[in-house]
Amino acid sequence: MYYVYVLVNEKGQSYTGYTANLKKRLRAHNQGKSVATRGCKWELVSYEAYKAEKDARLREHQLKKSGQARRWLRERIANSLSPGKES
Repeated sequence: MYYVYVLVNEKGQSYTGYTANLKKRLRAHNQGKSVATRGCKWELVSYEAYKAEKDARLREHQLKKSGQARRWLRERIANSLSPGKES
C-alpha cells in the first residue's frame, strides 16, 4: 500500500506527502531527516491509502498543485488541522 498523508505542526502549518511506510516517514519528519519539515514536531492528521504507487503520487501532486483539491481536503479535515487537538 501507498499513502498520501497530511501532517500539521505546532505552528499550524501543514505538509502533504506520500510514502509506502507511514510510521517510518512520520518518524523521519520528526527526526529532522526531511529538509522541508526540519525543525518542527509533526502530527499525522489525515491519510489516504492506494494500492498503486502511481495513484498515490498523482493524488499528492493534485493536493500540492490544485488549490481546489487542497481546499476540499482542508474543509473535510478542518477539526483535525488544529495542532494538539483531539476530537
